[in-house]
Amino acid sequence: MRIVEAPRLGECYWEEKLENGLTIRVVPKPGFARKYAFIAVDYGSIDTSFTLNGARVRTPDGVAHYLEHKMFDLKDGDATERFAAGGASPNAFTSYDMTAYYFSCTDRFEENFHTLLDMIAEPWFTEASVNKERDIIGQEIRMYEDSPDSKLYENLFSAMFRHHPVRVPIAGTVESIAEITAETLNDCFRTFYAPSNMMLCVVGDVEPEQIAAWTEARLRRECAPRPVRDYGPKETLDCERHEIREAMEVSMPMFAIGFRCAVPEGGRESMKREIVGDLACELLAGESSALYQSLYEKNLIDSDFSAGFECVKGAGLISFSGDSQSPELVRQAILAECGRMLEQGLDEAAFRRLKKSAMGRRIRDLDSFESICVRMCTNFFDGVDYYDFPSVYEEISLEDVRAFLEETVREERLVLSIIEPKEQN
Repeated sequence: MRIVEAPRLGECYWEEKLENGLTIRVVPKPGFARKYAFIAVDYGSIDTSFTLNGARVRTPDGVAHYLEHKMFDLKDGDATERFAAGGASPNAFTSYDMTAYYFSCTDRFEENFHTLLDMIAEPWFTEASVNKERDIIGQEIRMYEDSPDSKLYENLFSAMFRHHPVRVPIAGTVESIAEITAETLNDCFRTFYAPSNMMLCVVGDVEPEQIAAWTEARLRRECAPRPVRDYGPKETLDCERHEIREAMEVSMPMFAIGFRCAVPEGGRESMKREIVGDLACELLAGESSALYQSLYEKNLIDSDFSAGFECVKGAGLISFSGDSQSPELVRQAILAECGRMLEQGLDEAAFRRLKKSAMGRRIRDLDSFESICVRMCTNFFDGVDYYDFPSVYEEISLEDVRAFLEETVREERLVLSIIEPKEQN
């Protein structure tokens, strides 16, 4: 294994790429009792259309999430029960562009690590067990449909994007999962769970060489070609629909204001765009901004107000969300304040202060084993090293932020999503 040093951060990791294409990274934490293992698959809910070996494939919406559920089925039992017997805390998630399986423990790490490897080595489920899971996932989908927080952003994405699959809920729909069979899940496992399309990250007081040896012995699947993903026809950044409303059981209106922005295909520029987007949001509407103070004093927002940059492959936006009796006034205020800032000039001192603060938060994230693993894998799939973030922050200038705001915060790129209270009889 080779060691990669990050002297400015006082951090390092050990890395090895196995013959089957799997990349392993081990972040040493000497003296820590807790250990954390995380396997990520470069496969999410948006990966429903792709080309493999010259053949075009379209799968039902929700397959990635469905497969995540079924990967806990083992030939000799249930992975959750094996983790519990080993004293581990396991979990998994499916996002728009990644699926991950992980656990943490203080004892019996080798035993729990083998369980994690067994989960992703080979699927083990029957048509009967897949059909049984359909009801469970259907209930989960209905729960999300009744969640104002989920609907707020699902509606935002559906209005903002014409073709990109981010407009479809991660779990799919009750109708789409009815089309998913054991054969569908097995085919998608073979396509996306190839070792070359995954990454393993382990954090803790462990021996890197031992981690590699255990993995190589347990995960014997061969290298396979990676699919070519298709996220639909190229879209312009303007939005055809600028407002979407839905009535639900809420006490006051909830809103999300999104502005579409261009995103790089990957590499160092993808990390830079994320940081620039977050800094732009902080400078425009962060807690220390004049806009935030004004909106708060006028009772147009409350302490739940947040702003930030979001991106998946082929789709990006900045969003501002919270609760407000007058979401339309918040939208007007954001547009007006951005126009004022661009006309009068951005505050250099505020920019430097916010950049220093954001850099500090990233450094503090290095104390979180989960954060290390998530960012390590996400950045790896984007083609950039997580530990490069200090030098990327140094590259970013006030002009980068100004250009981003001028390019992005425009009415034609804006969508306002509102969840409003149902009328009372």
